This record gives sequence, structure tokens and C-alpha cells, in this order.
Amino acid sequence: MSIRADAKPASSSVQAHFQDEKFPPQVHPDGRVTFRLKAPLAQKVQIEPINGQPENNGFNGLGKAPYDMTRDENGIWSVTPPPAVPGLHGYFLVVDGVRVNDTAEKSFGGKMKVCGVEIPEPGVDFYDIKDVPHGQVRMQWYFSKVGNAWRRAYVYVPPDYDHEPGKRYPVFILRHGGGEDETSWVEQGRANFIMDNLIAEGKAKPMIVVMDWGQVPMPGAPVHIPSTPPPPEITEVTIKELIPMVDATFRTIPDREHRAMAGLSMGSGQTLTIGLNNLDAFSYLGIFSRRPWSAEEFNIQKSFGGVFTDADAFNKKVKLFWWGAGTAEEGIYNATKTTLADLAKVGIKSVFVEFPGTSHEWQTWRKSLYDFAQRLFVDQKKN
Repeated sequence: MSIRADAKPASSSVQAHFQDEKFPPQVHPDGRVTFRLKAPLAQKVQIEPINGQPENNGFNGLGKAPYDMTRDENGIWSVTPPPAVPGLHGYFLVVDGVRVNDTAEKSFGGKMKVCGVEIPEPGVDFYDIKDVPHGQVRMQWYFSKVGNAWRRAYVYVPPDYDHEPGKRYPVFILRHGGGEDETSWVEQGRANFIMDNLIAEGKAKPMIVVMDWGQVPMPGAPVHIPSTPPPPEITEVTIKELIPMVDATFRTIPDREHRAMAGLSMGSGQTLTIGLNNLDAFSYLGIFSRRPWSAEEFNIQKSFGGVFTDADAFNKKVKLFWWGAGTAEEGIYNATKTTLADLAKVGIKSVFVEFPGTSHEWQTWRKSLYDFAQRLFVDQKKN
């Protein structure tokens, strides 16, 4: 397919003076993307969507399998896959069997760097930068005795934080997914712009948002696999070190009534484990794209210290138990509905929001944050 005149470089593309030999992806109005690479000596080049293999059905709105590129007489390889779902999609270039990043695109992902191409969603701008008052994302270092290492948190403070020195704010701990880090919710999720826009429109309360790394490397310990229950060290860091540091450093309202936690994928598992086992610290919990439970992980009578066995006490203490999933992340979507149906049978109240057509990707999580943040620190009866 030739590149249409109205196609534009992806907003995620690198814009630099040394880009003469680089070919940023061109996004067409219908959602198709033309990928190009100059590699005259290569024998085979492909575009491989992250988690786009058949066994991960629905996990990438760019596609479900590698796309073969074709080479022209100048050694430029190109391919234009079918229209993509709107949002940010991760991908690799595969050159003669070797996965590499596309240097014409920004790399994302924290500890696991991958390329990402942004497909605009018509009529959706809640995560765009706008001409509204902007908060700040501050880099806050603190020493962890648990991990015996320095840690870095990204902390969003709302636009009026420095202008109203006598004001205190509720706190929202927001955790990333597997392979990512504390930068991900800002770089890929655009959390700061989402919060700026919500606050400017009066749809969300001004709040402090804390984005911390969801891993605690321990010498000699096995590598944590995201789909398994989180190790106890991350709970210790969150409860005993992160929250006290935030309360001591920023003007917070330091009580459970004004503290929320949410996370995506791996971070949703951490939110459940940390939040439900520490309800003296949290009143609001957000579960974004929770992977299906194993038989060992979920039992209404035994899981999380049996917190679900007393529905009245749970519903009184947890002001918001929010779950979200994209309909295209099929296993997660179906498992979430089953879990919440089981909880509803014993009287546990929850909120479930589904996002049509989105996968296990940032468009689902951006929309999750947008909905969840509006419900925080307000009377849930009115929501």
C-alpha cells in the first residue's frame, strides 16, 4: 500500500535532526499504519506486535501475529497492516530473526524497552495535553531498608499545590504492570494529563498521585513473575516505607479515608494483596485488567484473610471496589465478570466498567484511570 497524502507521522515518533535515514510510522486516517525500515542487507524483516501471538488473543490492538515486510529496489522495507484499534501499541522490528527496536519511534516500558505507535481515537482527548492548569510530576528518592537500596517515586501534585500552601490533599497510589516501572503511567499512560484535565473540568478532586516501582529486587531471591501473587517485600515497602515517606514529604491527609490504590495487570494483583490485607490504610481500590485467578489465589472463604466473609463490614470499610477490563482482552474480561458475580453472591459490592474493543494495553488503562479517578474521595451514593 502506498502512503496516502493525508497520512501523518505517529505522535509517538522521534522528531530529531538526525532522522534522515529513519522512517517513522505513518498513521492513516482509517487507523492503518505504514511501517518502514531501511535495511538493504537484511533478508527478512517483520513487525511483531507485543503479545500479539495467537496464544495471547486480543492482547494487542495492532494485530495478533507478525507481519512480513517487503523490500523495494532501494532496500526500504515496508508493510501496512489492517486498521488498528486506537491507542498505544507496542511492537518490535524483527530483522533476520533478531528483535530490535525501531529507532524512529520512542521506546517505552520501563525495565523492558519496546517501541510504541500511537493511533488517535476519534473524539477522545481526555489524555491529551490541553490549555488548562497543569500539575507537576516530581521525582522523589527515598531509601528502602527492606530492599537495602534507593528507590524513586514519581509523584504528581495538582495544579494548585504550590499556590495553596495551607491545603492538604488525598493520596492515590497508582501502580504499573509487569516489565514496567514508575515512569510508565506518565510516559505511556499520560496520567498527569488525565488528572490535569479531570481537575480542570471539575470531574475529579485535586489529589496527589504516587507512582512507585512495583518490584523490590532481593539478593538471591527468584525473579518475580507478574502473574503470581506479589512477594511480601513489595507490601512492606508500600505500607512501611512509601506511605510514610509520602505523608512526611507532601501535604497529605494521612488517613485511610483519604487514601486509594489502583494498578494495572501485575499492579492490580498488588492492589488486591496490599489493599485487602491492609484495609486500615485504604478506602478505595481499583483493579485494572486483573489476570485470571489460579485455584490457589482466590477462595472467598480464605483469600486475603477471609475479608470477603463479612460482606457488611467489607462494604462499610471499602468505599469503592472498582474493576475494569477491555472486551478484547477476552480471558481477563470473562474472568473478571465471573469473579464479581461470585462476590456479589455473598453480598460484596463492586463497580465493573468494560471498555468495548480494547485489549491488554494502555488504552484500556487510560480509560480505567479516567473513570476511577472521578469516583475517588466523593460520596459514592451520588456516583
